[in-house]
Amino acid sequence: MEFDGDLIVERIDDLKTVTPLEHLMTLHCAQCNAVLADSLGLCGELTCIDSVMCMRVTNDVVVSGALESVHKGEMADCICSNLKCRLCNSVVGKRIHAAPAHLAATRSVFLLSKAKMSCYILDSSSMVKASSLSFELAPLQETVDEARQEIEEQLDLMGHTCSQLADMSMNTSSRSRKWCL
Repeated sequence: MEFDGDLIVERIDDLKTVTPLEHLMTLHCAQCNAVLADSLGLCGELTCIDSVMCMRVTNDVVVSGALESVHKGEMADCICSNLKCRLCNSVVGKRIHAAPAHLAATRSVFLLSKAKMSCYILDSSSMVKASSLSFELAPLQETVDEARQEIEEQLDLMGHTCSQLADMSMNTSSRSRKWCL
């Protein structure tokens, strides 16, 4: 990371394989570098409108009071508000208040535009364009299945360990009886 006094001088590295589950990152306004959100609040990517879905954002994101009705494109029939950067007043995304069924999951979620953001990857100290990253998360069922398999393996290992301990206990108690005789 390069700095000029207290300001970040943007350095773009080619890190297309980075995903929010693998690395902690902060999401910044591409215009002024204000922190908009972090990877802990991410809940996926809406590729049809090139946006990242966030459950929470920082206080530097302001939800516009004006409601807008969209009539064209992927967001047709949606009622939404613009999300603006508090520091530079640029539009950084949308918040959908009412939507047709195919966008129902995005209601009340913060949709940050990938084109209006850059990301600071904490472990590599790199600033990258958000548009170069994939924010798609693994389907929940796959994650649950993997966790279930790991738990079952641990349970089997614990059962095996318990039976070994029981066998050792039985051998120890039979030896104790021999000493008593």
